[in-house]
Amino acid sequence: MTDLTTAVNTRVRLAARPVGLPKPEDWLIDEVPAPAVPPDGVVVELLVLSLDPAMRGWMNEGRSYIEPVALGDVMRAGGIGRVIASNASAWPVGTLLSGAFGVQRLAAVDGRTLARGVTRVDLQLGSLTQWLNVLGMPGMTAYFGLLDVGQPQPGETVVVSGAAGAVGQTVGQLAHIKGCRAVGIAGGEAKCRFVVEELGFDACIDYKAAAPDGAARWDPVREGLRQHCPDGIDVYFDNVGGDILDTVLTRIRRRARIVVCGAISQYNATGPVRGPANYLSLLVNRARMEGMVVFDYADRYGVAVGELAGHLASGRLKSREDVVEGLRSFPDALLKLFSGENFGKLVLQVSPP
Repeated sequence: MTDLTTAVNTRVRLAARPVGLPKPEDWLIDEVPAPAVPPDGVVVELLVLSLDPAMRGWMNEGRSYIEPVALGDVMRAGGIGRVIASNASAWPVGTLLSGAFGVQRLAAVDGRTLARGVTRVDLQLGSLTQWLNVLGMPGMTAYFGLLDVGQPQPGETVVVSGAAGAVGQTVGQLAHIKGCRAVGIAGGEAKCRFVVEELGFDACIDYKAAAPDGAARWDPVREGLRQHCPDGIDVYFDNVGGDILDTVLTRIRRRARIVVCGAISQYNATGPVRGPANYLSLLVNRARMEGMVVFDYADRYGVAVGELAGHLASGRLKSREDVVEGLRSFPDALLKLFSGENFGKLVLQVSPP
């Protein structure tokens, strides 16, 4: 058991509610003595943290599916760590755990959280970063959002935005595994090439594509959907909202299902969130738009991990992670999500494995 009496914990705390993109002054990075080991719990040293678009919403006040992070509190984040001190016999020193440990180097985890809020990490099923990606919250989101909400059927066309990101890459590959056509939307030639050549999507639309010479009113998403989804869209997995959602609504088929997972185009808006202007397409096509929150499926995570790990082992499912090093780089690393700079699941490495 590690002696914590001289250890120091580095923390990233929310200092102010961001307006628009988070700024350096919205964060306070400090160092405090290591936490004590709970009587029935453990202390975990964080190895890797998951950086996700949803974190931006957690910084705002107001009603949502989860309580906002309080001012002065350690920023909420999922991560994987190693037990370095334990008063819980079922969780000995050296155990790898995944849970909502926060953006910090050391986290105290009590017995109640150990019973319900953490997952043992088995490196035989996947690497540390894969446990934050396809075997972690993004993978769970893709699995339940696509299969439970989207309900794809063999032969249908599934379109997913943010296709090169953490959730999108798994959605498209799962759609393919289930016998569907998978069409991605991503930003930039490199990402689109990765989505098709490495992940096996049938096509990928570059929403940043420049207009051909002489083109008027060029919309690369509209033109791409016309080309790659000539018969329409059966399932749309939406990670971005905004103009792309509006464009997709013009191409849906009868009884289409639209999975509302995220709206990254709207998270840093300083005015009201803009809803879809083409929503009447839902009426005309007898279609359904449904939101999903991954926490609603927590009691079935084990089923999803088992299936996804099997696909990883067989080579039918791949994952890509974008790793940034250093806890103090968190404020800048988070911004990569909103500029589209990250390529794959964004991970912050806190300590050496």
